Amino acid sequence: ADWVARRLAALPGAVPLADGAAVPLVGVDHRIRHMLGRRGTVWLEDGEIRVAGDAAFLARRVADFLRAEARRRLSALVVEKSAQSGLRASRITVKDTRTRWGSCAASRALAFSWRLVMAPGFVQDYVVAHEVAHLQHMNHGPRFWALVDTLTPHTSAAMAWLREEGPRLMRVGG
Repeated sequence: ADWVARRLAALPGAVPLADGAAVPLVGVDHRIRHMLGRRGTVWLEDGEIRVAGDAAFLARRVADFLRAEARRRLSALVVEKSAQSGLRASRITVKDTRTRWGSCAASRALAFSWRLVMAPGFVQDYVVAHEVAHLQHMNHGPRFWALVDTLTPHTSAAMAWLREEGPRLMRVGG
């Protein structure tokens, strides 16, 4: 019980998707700013994630924006890694996963956590390379890791970053 209590106490605090909250985008903190009286949806400007419209919809709009950014950025990386490797995914999805940053199904479908868009670019590069490598090797054997190494130079640094900072990202928006 003491061990569980210590682990729970060590968890980073939750970060709501609310006006004034700081949320990382590609590893750089951006302040969420509600733009009262403005029309439109969500955009980036001056280091802020600016959100127009009714305050009641702010959290959903920011979440939708982050998911769309994740899809755009991660899909581009999949295209890049696919061209590099000659491997093709059947589908790319972005999900609200809490236990994995990415996955590869036997159907060749790749899925990624939307929270990955908050991680630095080198971490995104590694996770995408890892999942693209699973299109060839559905295991974590030596040939899998050799392929990962041809697709990204960031394996060690990204794994360390995810181990250290990943729990903080999982606390955003939830």
